[in-house]
Amino acid sequence: MTKFSKAFWVANSVELLERLAYYAVFIVITLYLSNVWGFSDIEAGIISGVFSACLYLLPTFAGAYADKIGFRSAIMVAFLLLTLGYGGLGLLPTLLESAGLVSYDMTTTFSGLNTSRLRWSILPVLTLIVIGGSFIKAVISGTVARETTSETRAKGYAVFYMMVNIGAFLGKSVVDPLRKSMGDQGLVYLNFFSAGMTFLALIAVFFFYKSVKTEGQGKSFAEIGRGLMKVLSNGRLVVLILIISGFWMIQSQMYATMPKYVIRMIGAESSPGWYANVNPLVVFVLVNFVTSFMKKRTALTSMTIGMLIIPLSALVMAGGTLIGADYVLGLHPVAFMMIVGIAMQAIAECFISPRFLEYFSKQSPKGEEGLYLGFSHLHSFISFLFAFGLSGFLLDKYCPDPRGFDSAVAYQAATAHAHYIWFVFVGIGLVSAIALLIYGVVTRRIDKNKKAVSL
Repeated sequence: MTKFSKAFWVANSVELLERLAYYAVFIVITLYLSNVWGFSDIEAGIISGVFSACLYLLPTFAGAYADKIGFRSAIMVAFLLLTLGYGGLGLLPTLLESAGLVSYDMTTTFSGLNTSRLRWSILPVLTLIVIGGSFIKAVISGTVARETTSETRAKGYAVFYMMVNIGAFLGKSVVDPLRKSMGDQGLVYLNFFSAGMTFLALIAVFFFYKSVKTEGQGKSFAEIGRGLMKVLSNGRLVVLILIISGFWMIQSQMYATMPKYVIRMIGAESSPGWYANVNPLVVFVLVNFVTSFMKKRTALTSMTIGMLIIPLSALVMAGGTLIGADYVLGLHPVAFMMIVGIAMQAIAECFISPRFLEYFSKQSPKGEEGLYLGFSHLHSFISFLFAFGLSGFLLDKYCPDPRGFDSAVAYQAATAHAHYIWFVFVGIGLVSAIALLIYGVVTRRIDKNKKAVSL
């Protein structure tokens, strides 16, 4: 049996707590920003898009600083910032309510902030979470690398991946009971739960995390900046990043669009947290099978299959409002088709994500694989930045906030074409899939010509 160090297990345990805290908040981040803070769908989409995008751009830079101050110090700083950030998301609305600046009850939304500049006070709090989260992404994966050998590394990252998925599943499971029992007040108290999880992680690191493997001074910010320029000067990788961003633009709608969409189309009794849990569950069950099944196929072939599935998933999601039946297997048709679509996206992810990293590393210059892989998540930065903003505009146009309507009849008319939102993402998925097919043909031809010239 593989034995890992105490530092390895502590790092993976606090990773579970961090993911639990993050996904509990992130699955309803746009709801929280709109229902509690009074931001419009468009504003909430832009804010949450920038927030999530930065979490994928900054870890490489945070990792460089963590190498200099030591992993233990970096993890403690990270969890301190996360605790303050999540606590602030819960505390600020409570303080504003106590001061009489906003009001709410157990079932209705906060009011009073939609015209106040005070609502922008949420941005510094979100910044704390971005910085803390950036350290965690860099340091925990770095700890797994440091605390394993070449023989145990694959098993170590398998444990890490399992912890991430367990945390994501548990975090999303907490949301719906709180929201259903307490309305928008539950969205506020949810942040205190997340703050408690990160504070527990901080205590665990303080008492139990000790690692003797502290070698390496890391890279300077200037070196990382030069590395980023190297990646951006690699035309083949840049094109691939842009194409794969199409997949993540659709995948990210599980957070950007789905929660508001299902609540507005089904009602408060819907369970977006549980619908979203289909994703980590399917990935957890199928990723090893899919990877083994496709091992004799090229990485590009596997990614192409996934990219062909993803527009179909968005098309399925659009079908929820078009089904004539009242219920499908005991579920509202919007909920049923959303679950099927999310499951399809998870299957697509199994084909794409593992092989993307493999392909990305093979396109990196020999000896610089680590440098290039540090920027392998640029596609997430791009997709989250644009996907959330686009979602805000689409929700505002096709599935607006019901609080802006005086009657149910007027609202039904306003949401008659709500499924058009998903047609937009069908188009994005189709363009991305076709682009990847063309990319494969062109790159194979280039490689073939290079090989012929070298001979």
